[in-house]
Amino acid sequence: MAKRYDLIVFDWDGTVMDSTAVIARSIQAASRDLGLQVPSDEVARHVIGLGLDQALRYAVPDCESHRQVDLVARYRHHFFSQEDEMPLFEGAEELIRELRDDGYFLAVATGKNRIGLDRAMQNSNMAQYFHMTRTADKTASKPDPLMLHEILEELDVSAPRALMVGDTTHDLQMAINAGVASLAMTHGAHPPEQLLELQPLAMLDNFDGLREWLKANA
Repeated sequence: MAKRYDLIVFDWDGTVMDSTAVIARSIQAASRDLGLQVPSDEVARHVIGLGLDQALRYAVPDCESHRQVDLVARYRHHFFSQEDEMPLFEGAEELIRELRDDGYFLAVATGKNRIGLDRAMQNSNMAQYFHMTRTADKTASKPDPLMLHEILEELDVSAPRALMVGDTTHDLQMAINAGVASLAMTHGAHPPEQLLELQPLAMLDNFDGLREWLKANA
């Protein structure tokens, strides 16, 4: 069967890496450190996938601009102190390796910054599988489609031949804005009912489900 897609783009946090809880806890702890209003779990999880500055401005709106640097620093302190608690989702590496071996272009589009993504990929030994990556500090943050536009242009793939895999509405909205089809992973940051509103091609609970969908449809 001929391939339907040439390129599969993955979000990172909450999609490939099981980091949602750590990110939410780190946002809350950073807020607490500075005596700011601590966001709820729902709010802290909602901003996952956005660039860090944008995420913290939304989650901690009472942080004055001159304290934003301190909030970012405290967030990073808490986040990096919990690196050992962020494994890849079960089956993620195996499927991504299979997709590379099957000849797909693979990319990452993430709200992480460049240093953070490079560190995560080095620690997980995943950099070897991806043809390119884009981070929010080097381009526009989701749901702006610029990340996907840059990936498509560099790999010379048209939007109808690309597929975005993500766990948040930010991922799915970015795909819509870029004219790219999407799949929603329900094991991450945003609840299934919110993901469903953006009409992904499928809702998948884990990488076994993603493998079966791709085998039948991609």
